[in-house]
Amino acid sequence: MDHLVAMRLFVRIVELKSFSRAAEKLELPRGSATQIIKQLEARLGVKLLLRTTRQVRTTVDGELYYARCAAILTEIDEVEAAFSQAARQPQGRIRINMSSSLCRHILIPALPGFCDRYPDIVLDIGVQDKQIDLISEGVDCVLRIGELRDSALVARPLARLEQLTCASAAYLARYGTPVRLDELAQHRTVDYISASSGRSIPLEFTLEGSIEYRSLPASVAVNNGDAYVAACEADFGIIQLPTYHVRTQLEAGTLVEILPDHRPPPLPLHVLYPQNRHLSQRVRIFVDWLGELFAKGV
Repeated sequence: MDHLVAMRLFVRIVELKSFSRAAEKLELPRGSATQIIKQLEARLGVKLLLRTTRQVRTTVDGELYYARCAAILTEIDEVEAAFSQAARQPQGRIRINMSSSLCRHILIPALPGFCDRYPDIVLDIGVQDKQIDLISEGVDCVLRIGELRDSALVARPLARLEQLTCASAAYLARYGTPVRLDELAQHRTVDYISASSGRSIPLEFTLEGSIEYRSLPASVAVNNGDAYVAACEADFGIIQLPTYHVRTQLEAGTLVEILPDHRPPPLPLHVLYPQNRHLSQRVRIFVDWLGELFAKGV
């Protein structure tokens, strides 16, 4: 038994929660995965994995062994990368995930500069507003807007995104422009449904150093940023979102900011990646580039 192969296989099984997917990732025959793990457990004298028809999970010993293996393999990969040609000329594929609005308005317009600098790196961009499991889906890093809940992920702060409240010019012409928070009672909103909780997110306003929440009636509810803006442009009511998402409409006058003295608080933006997975040089380069990009402001 090749001990290094066994360790890599064990780590991938734990991360992917699947013998067959781990074997596929390591280009091993599927039938070999079970035999290799049995040999590893026999050599160590402990049970590492509990396997049923529906799931694979670690034992207490398996969890401890996984943490040590992940650290050892990271060290090995970093040593090899330091002396490889790839370390001097970054190449390969990076799988990333982010919201559609962030991708369309911020990342894609800036990507030509990254690709010119690193022509041998290929970016595989997944676009969705719903949060994903990085490890099980094989994603290298994600960009997330809002407060974080994933304690198992390494989070690097990138920016604090300024927000505003706005509505279409046609909607305001019909219903009037509120200048005080108490005037919101006469207005409507577009409900934004949280992908994580499935609940409508209330409007937030700053008032004398605190935050006030307002829930207004709505005829339309969406769970996607682009649909949220489209519903506002179709005169369905008031919305709140990061300024970058509607900058073009604001400049054209089709959308109008309201209650500028009571803007919602800024939203934190982070790039996240698993703490127990080796962060390849190409992913480090991309994460550093994101830091440079958002340091310029959005």
